[in-house]
Amino acid sequence: MSVNVSKVIVKAANGVEKSLGEYQGQVLLIVNVASRCGFTKQYGGLQELQNKYKNKGFQILGFPCNDFGGQEPGTLEEIQKFCSTTYQATFTLFEKVHAKGTTTEPYTTLNQAQPAGDVDWNFEKFLISKEGNVLKRFKSAVEPNSEELKIAIEDALGV
Repeated sequence: MSVNVSKVIVKAANGVEKSLGEYQGQVLLIVNVASRCGFTKQYGGLQELQNKYKNKGFQILGFPCNDFGGQEPGTLEEIQKFCSTTYQATFTLFEKVHAKGTTTEPYTTLNQAQPAGDVDWNFEKFLISKEGNVLKRFKSAVEPNSEELKIAIEDALGV
């Protein structure tokens, strides 16, 4: 089953509802992030991807999530400050979400992507096509600078 996120409504950092359809025409990498996780260092690599591909139509969307070991306990303001000062991360962060159990968007929709099921841990990644379709799901251990992820992004961008 093809999963499309174009009609998914999420909450922006300012609390305003936003449709992921507003990103159509761009390749997205949607990531559930956490500030106190063994994978937190991936923030740096995610920002490198954002810097490398943003002028080619690529964006990273980060969704803070406290579902896994309570590793994202802070407020959104604290999370944003941590990301910008520790990792110089400038990619878009949204309001906190739930990626497992009683999920909230975008994960209610994303978790239907193959292999279907709840997100396993922080920093799971979903690559979204310019048309809003989920292209691939990457587990937490797939580093942002991995060849597997870079090749998939470049294929999606057509570069």
